[in-house]
Order: sequence, then C-alpha cells, then structure tokens
Amino acid sequence: MHPSLADVLELEAVRRGQPRVVAGADRLDTRVRWVHVAEIADIGHLLHGGELVLTTGIALPDEPDRLRGYVAELAEAGASGLMIELGRRYVEELPAALRDAAEEHGLPVIALARETVFIDITEAVHARILDAQLDELRASEQLHEIFTRLSVEGASPAEVIRQVAALARRPVVLENLAHQVLAVETAGADPAELLAVWETRSRAVRPDRRTAYDPASGWLVATVGARDEDWGRLIIVGGGPPTPRDVVLIERAATTLALVRLLDRQAESLERQAHGTIISGILARAYADPAEAAARARALGVPLVGRRLLGVVLRPRDGSAETASGAADGALGGAGEHQTLAALAEAATAACRDARLPALVGLLDEAGPQEARVGVLISLPARVDAERALRRIADRIRASCPSGAVMAAGSVVESIRDVRRSFLEADQVADAARRDSDDRFLYRLPDLRLRGLLHLLRDDARLQTFVERELGPLLDHDARRGTDLTRILSVYLAAGRNKALAAQRAHLSRPALYERLRRISRILDVDLDDVDSCVSLHVALMALDSIRQRPS
Repeated sequence: MHPSLADVLELEAVRRGQPRVVAGADRLDTRVRWVHVAEIADIGHLLHGGELVLTTGIALPDEPDRLRGYVAELAEAGASGLMIELGRRYVEELPAALRDAAEEHGLPVIALARETVFIDITEAVHARILDAQLDELRASEQLHEIFTRLSVEGASPAEVIRQVAALARRPVVLENLAHQVLAVETAGADPAELLAVWETRSRAVRPDRRTAYDPASGWLVATVGARDEDWGRLIIVGGGPPTPRDVVLIERAATTLALVRLLDRQAESLERQAHGTIISGILARAYADPAEAAARARALGVPLVGRRLLGVVLRPRDGSAETASGAADGALGGAGEHQTLAALAEAATAACRDARLPALVGLLDEAGPQEARVGVLISLPARVDAERALRRIADRIRASCPSGAVMAAGSVVESIRDVRRSFLEADQVADAARRDSDDRFLYRLPDLRLRGLLHLLRDDARLQTFVERELGPLLDHDARRGTDLTRILSVYLAAGRNKALAAQRAHLSRPALYERLRRISRILDVDLDDVDSCVSLHVALMALDSIRQRPS
C-alpha cells in the first residue's frame, strides 16, 4: 500500500525541514503515489494523480486569483498534496489566498520551515513506495499459492471461506443470488448481529463491477461464477476501504470457489451443504448459543425462533442403493448410495417448497458412509397442522421417489434446544424402519410397534443378555460350522410357522427344512411347536437384528 501523507511527515528527511501542515490537516490519510519536484506554476496538466508536489514557490504568481487557480489546478489533477519550502519565495508563512484555496479544494499543504534537500525526500518516499509494491507482490504470490492449493485439493466452500477470514481478519460471507447465506466465517464477530436481516442489507448493496467496495456498508463484494453463469457473491464485511491485497484476496477466493464448483459436479448443491452444516451443528451441540444456529438458519430463509420444529430423517432401505442404479429415469436413479441420498434431499427440498413450509434439508454423514442419511428440519407456523403437513410432504417425496426409501419423523418440539431430541427419535425410527418388509413410506415411533421398542432398547445390557440366552448356542453353532441355521429360524418364524411358506422363502425343499428345524430344536433345546417358545425366539431374533445394525 502506498504511504500516506502522515507517513511521509514521519520520514527523517522530511522532519529535518520542520514540516507544518497549514491546510487540509484532515486529509493526511491521502495516499502518495509519487513525489514530483516542480518549480513552475502550470504544472497541473503534467500530473497523473496521487503525486506530492515539492516546490520552493519561486515561480508562483503574486496575484491571489492566480494562486487560487494554481491550487485548483493541482486539486483537479488529483495531486495528493503540496509541500513548499519557506525562505526563498515565502519567508515566514504562505499567502492567505493559497491557504484558503487549499482548504476549499481539500488539498493538503505543508510548509517546510528549514531548507531541505528535495532529493533526500524523493528518495525516502520512493523507497517506501517501492517497498510497499514489493510487499504487495509477495502477498499476491502467497495468495496465489494458497488458493491454488485449495483448488487442487478440491477444498469445500467452508474451507475456502475459513481461509479468507483468517487472511482478512474480518468476517466473510458467501451468499447465493437470492441473498441467502451459504457459508459464513464470523472471525470472532457475534453471528446473530452479523447475520441480522441479512437479505435486506445485502439487497441494498449493488456494486457496478464484479469486484467493488461499497462505502455505505463497508463491504468488499466479489461476484462468484463464470461470466454467464454467476451463482453467488463473496463478501468481506467491514474494515474500511480495502487495500490492494484485500482485492487480490477476494478475487482469488471467488475464482477458487467457482473452480471448485465446476470440478465437483457430483457433489450436492451448496445450499444442501449449508443446510446440512447447520443441522449437524445443532445435533453435535456445536453452537454454544442456540441464537447462533437461529441466525444462520434465518440467513438461509428458514426461521427457527417462534416456530414449532420437526426433525425428519430420510434414508434408503437396506440394499436399495444397488437396486436404484437400475432405475431408468426415477429420482432415485444413479450409481450408489450418495446419488440416492442426493436425490432424496432434492426431492425433500422440492416437497417442502411446494408445501410452502421453510425447512433445512441436508446430508448428515458424521457417523460414517454407511450411516449417511438426509436430515430435514421443518419449521412449522403456529396454525399449521403438523400431522397433515407431514403427510403432504411425505406424499410429494414418495411420488418423486417411488421405492427404496423410508421417511421417519420425530416429535414436534418448541425450541432449538429440543431439536436434537426430535432428530434422535427420527433417526432411531428410520434405522429400524429401513429393514421393515412393509411398503410403508412414512414412519413414526408408534408405527414400529414391538420392533421399534426393541430398537430403542438395543443398547440395554438386559436385552443383549436375553438375546444371548435365547440364541447363543445357535449363534455359536453357525459361527463354528459356517451354517445359516439362525437365518432359517428367522425365516420360519417370520412365515408364521408355516413350513411350506418358510421352505419357499428359504429356497429349500420341505424335507431339507424339516431336517434343519429339528437340528435347531436340538441345539436350542426348545420345542418349535410351542407358541410361547416361538414368541420368545422371534423377539430375540428381532432384538438381534437391531443390535447388529446399531451404528459403530
């Protein structure tokens, strides 16, 4: 950054001349681009702007009008200031006409009381200018290396924003074209205050260039995206007029964000990432103050305060990700579980939008790839019937995703602090429901009946002890001999002890099934014709299924 007039006055070469500011004392923050020594009056047309003009004043006119014209010409040319050495043309003070004109035009004027070697001043100032330019080049090279690395590594928008905030030491916001916050790094600022009425404030900032500073808001704004495919804005909040380094920083960051998006076409949308981050933060208790989560959600257009909140989880049924890859044009079409979840997320977003209910919708995968699912936090107005709204959303999602998924809803809660409870309930229901053979799509905890109860109790040591007592010998037999008698027992009991149906489902002949059932009866020392024994075994098998499927 170029030195200011205040910086110039601190240089030893200038201080030797005993400088005194006689006009424009409030403009000493003006930057000096160069120093020009001129002993002629008609100098204005030779200047490019930003010059500090040095003179002894020997060629300046006597007439007050011409002095005022001289000052006006310098101001019009954009000179940063005028420095006049006393002793040759003016002995003790400068003419009043010159001082008054300088105040009128906002041109700083400095008088040097002692004779000064001008070349010492020019060398000192130019050295500062060149040092500043070299620092800017070094900073630009550093920024280039940082954001090139982020581009190559495919950094997420949140990582890019975090880096910008660390370098700028100010809050940074990434928003979409609808002025909804996609990512934010507060840099220590109060999130609620930073994001308050964000959309309204952001819409008032309309820069006329792709990168521009808005003095009214104090925002440095850069458009993100290709020329014909802009999709957002990157904003450095506050801090006063930007330095050249700030401009390079925000432009490099905007380019990186655009490049990452182009390279990562298979990833979920930035909106889904932003929504998922907030939901995950609430579930992990990452926000010390619920007001921060509310402010972030509000900036995305989803109010959470003064609303009833409902946690919903969507996840594929067991094995559905593989079968979904064969679908022709369905919303669940695509290769693998990630595409299935992304399609579910987009379907849920569209369903909530059609129902005119604000909601956060994002992928939740903190438990690992095998536990990935879609989380939906629905914000319900006071007068909306929660059950009716939920079923309307479920019908719309199922119409887009005709098979292979389940939707589980928790309880309606009244505050952000209770959202985690609603999601935990929904998560448990979804985990149990995805193995249900029924073709039901929407599940609540009462819909799971005994299976739901066992799923909730799956970590209870007493239930685990019951399973071992009922099935332990059979499980040990299968483990030692590589048999599948536990599965045969499960098929038999699920068929209602109908041996013909069980043989068909197990792909066995009836004699082969009978022989296996006799072996199971002998290993467990139970009568498989006894109703109570079969009920107990069936409950143990259902509990075993829940225990084996719990998250790692």
